[in-house]
Amino acid sequence: MQRIDHPLFASSLGSQKALTSFHFGTKGRAPKIYLQASLHAEELPGMLVAHHLRSLLEAADAAGQVRGEIVLVPLANPIGLAQRFNHKAMGRFELNSAENFNRHYPALAKVIEPGLRDALGPDAVANVALVRQAIGTYLDKWQPASELQSLRRSLLLLAHDADYVLDLHCDSESVMHLYTEDNCWPQLAPLARWLGSEAILLARSSGAWSFDECLSGVWWQLADALTLAGRSVPLPQACCSTTIELRGEADVSHVTAQADAKAIFSWLQHVQALACERAPEVPAPKCQPTPLAGSETLTARGPGLVVFAAEVGSVLQVGDLVAEVIDPIAGETQRVLAGVAGVFYARIRERYVHAGGEIGKIAGATAFRSGALLGA
Repeated sequence: MQRIDHPLFASSLGSQKALTSFHFGTKGRAPKIYLQASLHAEELPGMLVAHHLRSLLEAADAAGQVRGEIVLVPLANPIGLAQRFNHKAMGRFELNSAENFNRHYPALAKVIEPGLRDALGPDAVANVALVRQAIGTYLDKWQPASELQSLRRSLLLLAHDADYVLDLHCDSESVMHLYTEDNCWPQLAPLARWLGSEAILLARSSGAWSFDECLSGVWWQLADALTLAGRSVPLPQACCSTTIELRGEADVSHVTAQADAKAIFSWLQHVQALACERAPEVPAPKCQPTPLAGSETLTARGPGLVVFAAEVGSVLQVGDLVAEVIDPIAGETQRVLAGVAGVFYARIRERYVHAGGEIGKIAGATAFRSGALLGA
């Protein structure tokens, strides 16, 4: 194992943070797997999973079992982790810019396509290498003008040439679920099974310019751009990425983290990143994927105290009571009902909501939304 510290751009005198990565196996050997945790820095379950996974990977590395290259970043956001206001963690948005740490990643296909249009040829393997080289060259030339841009660049430099990217997050209160792009789903289905995912949200693109979609989206976006330019060349989906929501913010325990780490370790054996005497058997699925555009976000019409009638993981039907929003001054109760049938996969932790505030989410099977599919 090798530890590398990556200094970030210092936005203020006398203050500099660093990103730390742990490297297992042989650099440049396939398959390359990149895993990071807590990009939203107040989402801590992934950090504990990374802690336990690191122990497993250290043992595997010492035994010579790492066939490819595995990069682990257990704390992907030292900027956000240091942010607090009135004793409350502020790890989702950078306080200086108000930007979400998991948004505003570059449109890589757009910036590299002009230089690749005439360079790609009939060899798919060679084309993948050229695309990764072009992305690396773009990132090398990127001169960050802020600490936040420096963090984004450092993360992309570590992950841009990976075959698989796992971004570990969590929701407020939720069951295990994951997001991925349509083109990545067949390759990532076994991972969802090992993790016991109870909801799987698929989209061609969420429109959020998130870290994971920046890396997987470049491949199908580049293929589309080349087709529009009249260039027909083989270009596979060479990076499959996913955002894994490790239940809720309070689900920080050794029991669940060790189980999740072992599940990821088994999947690493399945994709032959780790050698093993006998390939582990893929578990049965707990759910079927549904379109992200079919996910209903329930909101409150007015402010009040939230009392949930449905637990996360419940399978709801249209019209089922999800929560009551109580106004104790007016003595009124607003009933929040399911508008679609599906798994109630996430809900808020706070029990007071403003007018228009989010209550929870249901994974419906039929797409009905368009445009940007993820919130701030």
